[in-house]
This record gives sequence, structure tokens and C-alpha cells, in this order.
Amino acid sequence: QAQLVESGGGLVQAGASLRLSCAASGGTFSSYAMGWFRQAPGKEREFVGVISQSGVSTYYANSVKGRFTISRDNAKITIYLQMNRLKPEDTAVYYCAAGNRGSWPHMTYDSWGQGTQVTVSS
Repeated sequence: QAQLVESGGGLVQAGASLRLSCAASGGTFSSYAMGWFRQAPGKEREFVGVISQSGVSTYYANSVKGRFTISRDNAKITIYLQMNRLKPEDTAVYYCAAGNRGSWPHMTYDSWGQGTQVTVSS
């Protein structure tokens, strides 16, 4: 099972960009689809997007489509979430997750990181 550590969160103004990273260890990274989720205060955890094992395919929630991009570097066993044109409603704790079960793009995730806080001020 993979161990995941997110980094790159912070406080930014609306309209800014931020890139989150998720470093993996353990498991076979290239066999996992990797997802990003977020959870805002008082809300349920929300799917953000997912990237396939090869990195060829991605799928995003409508709320972030066109603004967020997921990429992966299997050699560095790291995935990234590039967030552009950030909005105050993007404020949340962001989590990465790894899974190799399920039907694309609706994966089942077995490993989760601890999360990184992203705060967008208006």
C-alpha cells in the first residue's frame, strides 16, 4: 500500500495559482490511478480529479475543469495538481489518494495522504 504526502498548500489571493505535490512511497506507484480530493470546513470531501496509471487520461469535477490540471511523474513517484485562477470557494484541505480498483474514472482509493491546506482570500 502506498504512503502519500502532500505539499505545496498555502494562502493566496483570488486569481492566483498554486501547485500541489503528492509524493508516494511504498507500493507500485505506476500501478495506481491517483486522485485529488478536497474538503472545506463543514462540508463533505469532494472529488477534484483523477489521473490514470499511465498519465494519459485525466478526469475532473466540473467545478475545477479548465482551471486545474493533474499530472504525474512516475520516475519521481509524484503527482501534481496545478491550480489556476483560484477562487475563495477553492479553499479546502486537499488530499491525494491512490487506487487501482474500480472502473475509470470512478476509482476506489485505498491510500490517502494527510492533506495540505489551501486558502484563497477574496
